[in-house]
Amino acid sequence: MMGPYINLAFKRRNKMTRLTTIDLNKLTPHSVGFDRLFNDMFRYVEHSGNAGYPPYNIVQEDERFQIEMALAGVRMEDVDIEVADGVLTISHDPQEVEQPEIRWVHKGIAQRKFKRHFTLAEDVIVQGARMENGMLYIELERIIPEEKKPRKIAIEYNK
Repeated sequence: MMGPYINLAFKRRNKMTRLTTIDLNKLTPHSVGFDRLFNDMFRYVEHSGNAGYPPYNIVQEDERFQIEMALAGVRMEDVDIEVADGVLTISHDPQEVEQPEIRWVHKGIAQRKFKRHFTLAEDVIVQGARMENGMLYIELERIIPEEKKPRKIAIEYNK
């Protein structure tokens, strides 16, 4: 991260719109080690380029999460799921399947390729994935290590 200032901006209709500038020193006067949080936030912005395909839901129940992604007509063999450096990536690169002469009257089921990124908190792990009735389900769980759980600190008394 460069300097204590962040420029917040977004691209809309191929035009950059500046929202504001934030002075990080004012946000973190009582915080230590949050520079990584801001770096992760910017990494998330870099990966959020997907428009709206494929549509998905994120469901939370206690410390468990589930990503539900609608993949109508997508073959399981053409979907790739990868976790690297705290980013879950789901991609689809359909392989051409030879079909006899087909004359489409209407073709409304999308078969385009995509790459969708989800930035995971460092204590969230991917438990597994399954595909069922055109839906991809990815199971996630927050695992809090012992050293991050609340604990009492004993106070020493010196005479």
